[in-house]
Amino acid sequence: MTFTSNKIQQLPPYFFSSIDKKKKELSSQGIDVIDLGIGAPDLPTPSFVIETLKEELDNPKNAKYSPYSGIPEYREAVASFYLKTYGVTLDPDTEVLALIGSKEGIANIIPAVVNPGESILVPDPGYPVYRTAAYLTGVHTINLPLDRKNQYAPDFTKLSQENIEQAKLLFLNYPGNPTSATVDVSTFEHAVSFCRENQIAVVHDSAYSLVTYEDYKAPSILEVPGAKDIAIEMGSLSKSYNMTGWRIGYAVGNKEMIKALANLKSNIDTSQFMAIQKAASAALTSDHASVRENNEIYYKRMKKMVDALRTIGIDVELPKGSFFIWAPVPNGYSSAAFAEKVLIETGVIITPGNLFGPSGEGFFRLSMSVSNDRLDEAIKRIANLKARVK
Repeated sequence: MTFTSNKIQQLPPYFFSSIDKKKKELSSQGIDVIDLGIGAPDLPTPSFVIETLKEELDNPKNAKYSPYSGIPEYREAVASFYLKTYGVTLDPDTEVLALIGSKEGIANIIPAVVNPGESILVPDPGYPVYRTAAYLTGVHTINLPLDRKNQYAPDFTKLSQENIEQAKLLFLNYPGNPTSATVDVSTFEHAVSFCRENQIAVVHDSAYSLVTYEDYKAPSILEVPGAKDIAIEMGSLSKSYNMTGWRIGYAVGNKEMIKALANLKSNIDTSQFMAIQKAASAALTSDHASVRENNEIYYKRMKKMVDALRTIGIDVELPKGSFFIWAPVPNGYSSAAFAEKVLIETGVIITPGNLFGPSGEGFFRLSMSVSNDRLDEAIKRIANLKARVK
C-alpha cells in the first residue's frame, strides 16, 4: 500500500533541493563546498524594510487574516511602482494581486487559466517550475526554443502551426533565468502581436526586472499598448530586495486573468502576512537606492567571474541583467559531465544547463549570489581547470 499519488511518484525532486542534499554529503566528507548553483541572494534585506516589519509586528491588527487579494496598501504600492518605473497605470483593485512569491503565482496561474489536457508554451531553456507546474495540473508543455544566436529572444517561427493552435498560454522571462538574456520593449511588442493574433494568453515572469547593470533598464511587457488585453506580469521582491524567505510578490495586468487567479488562490491560501505586505510596500515605494547598491556588487562579481572563465577558454558574455552567468561547456563535455568534473575537482557547484530544458544542453549556469570572499575562492579553484578544459 502506498500513500503517494502516481503523479508525485513520477515527479523528480526539485533540483535545487537535491543540491542541498549533495552539499551536506560532501561537507560531511570534509569537502569545502562553494555553491554557485542556486540563485538565492546572499546580501541582506535593506534595514528600512526590516524596521518597517518590526514596527508592524507590534500592531495586533496585522495578526488577522489578510484580504484575499492583498491589503490595499500593498496593491497601491505595486501600482505606484509601475507608474513611476514604467509609466504604466494599474487599477489596484482589479489589475493587481498579491502573491506569496512569484513561484506560487506561476504554479497557480496555469490551472486558473488553462484546462487539463491543454497546452502551454514554455521557454527552452527556462525556469523549471513552468514545466513542473504544468505537469502537476495535467497541462502539456510545448518548448519554445531560445537560441544564443538570437540573444535568447523568442522566435515564434520555430513553432509548427499545430503547436501554435494548441497553445493557450505563453511564459516569457526577462531578464532570463537561466540565460541572463535581456531584451528591449520591441521583443514584447512582437510577442503581444503574435499572441493576440493567435489568441494566446501571456505571462511574463519579471523576477529579475530590477537586477540590471550599467545603463540597461528592463522593460515591462505592460508598456506595450494593448498588452493588458492578453497579458499579465509577475514580479517578486526576492531578488531586488533580498527578500527570498519573506515570500512576497505580485501579479498585474489583464483583469480576467487576475480575477481567475485571485479566485483560485482564495480557495487555497489567505494571502501573505499583512506585516510583510506593509514592509514590501515600503520597499516598492522607496527610491531603490539599495537595489542600485546591490546591483553594483553583483556587477563587480559578474566581471570577475567572466574574466576567470575566459582565461580557461570558455566563451562567455558579460550579462546586462540577473545575477546569473550562462556559459557553454568546453568541447567534449556534456552539461552534466562538466558540472560533475567541476564539483569533483574544485568543490564548486554549478548547474548543468540540461536541467532547464533540451536547449540547455551544452551550457551551464553560475550564480553570483555568494559572498565576495567565497566567490574569489571559487574563481581561484576554477582557474586550476585551465589546462584541462581547453
